[in-house]
Amino acid sequence: MQQLSQWGIDLGGTKIEGAIMDSSRPKEALFRLRRETGAALGYDHILSQIEGVISDLESASGLPRPAKIGIGTPGAVDPSTGSLKNSNTLCLNARPLQQDLERLTGTQILMANDANCFALAEALIGSAAGAAVVFGVILGTGVGGGVVVNGRILPGLHGIGGEWGHNPLREESHPCYCGRAGCIEGVIAGPSLERFYREQGGAAIRLPEISRRAQEGEELAIQTLERLREKFAESIAAVINILDPDAIVLGGGVGNIPLLYEDRTRELVLAHIFNNELRTRILRPSLGDSAGVFGAALLVD
Repeated sequence: MQQLSQWGIDLGGTKIEGAIMDSSRPKEALFRLRRETGAALGYDHILSQIEGVISDLESASGLPRPAKIGIGTPGAVDPSTGSLKNSNTLCLNARPLQQDLERLTGTQILMANDANCFALAEALIGSAAGAAVVFGVILGTGVGGGVVVNGRILPGLHGIGGEWGHNPLREESHPCYCGRAGCIEGVIAGPSLERFYREQGGAAIRLPEISRRAQEGEELAIQTLERLREKFAESIAAVINILDPDAIVLGGGVGNIPLLYEDRTRELVLAHIFNNELRTRILRPSLGDSAGVFGAALLVD
């Protein structure tokens, strides 16, 4: 039976956000609050901060701690070990975060990767609501994704479902932190596009400024964004060829760049897919920075 209120925690590298959702009005948070993660203080400190957020929600709402709480995390739980992996908050890796939190909080913890939580929220109550198969994309300082089929996350056998950011792109060879080279993340993530701009002779500026300069007609900025368009089209086409989703929702800072939604981008995607038309909707997210914590809460059913 679904809980009347659903509690979610979004565990980020700098902040931990908690929210209580009313299941009858899922786009509205009854209560929402934050604490600093304090990742530099280590694993045990992060555990105590998560417990603190849950206690804060209890105090603010006057509600008892529920039987289940959903948590979105950087990285993913390895199904074979129960430990976290692939997290950019390094002290979480190889640690049994889910089990430790259950012991500390006294409640069942339902855990999913933060990109999966984003995809779930946008698939159930966001811009892709009603779509059967949704691919939720994170395009920001990193590149990730999540797959939702008929309202359920598809985590995969290894817990890496949707991790398209570490597929290789043709004719790309820049080393990636994962140990391989030519990864999508190393090409179209925000820092990667900024690096390309610098390497071509531009200043050390952030992507929003590059985008602004492109609008003003600067050739190098236009070249950088056209690189984004072309490489995004190539990389997302591979997802469409395999998954054939009804909708793709683009989250993260890079996902705010308008050219990703233009007809020219769709034409380039179509050139790479094994079909003579492209009906897949490529959508902006509708939940803003709420998607992560709402998706975590929606893990609870």
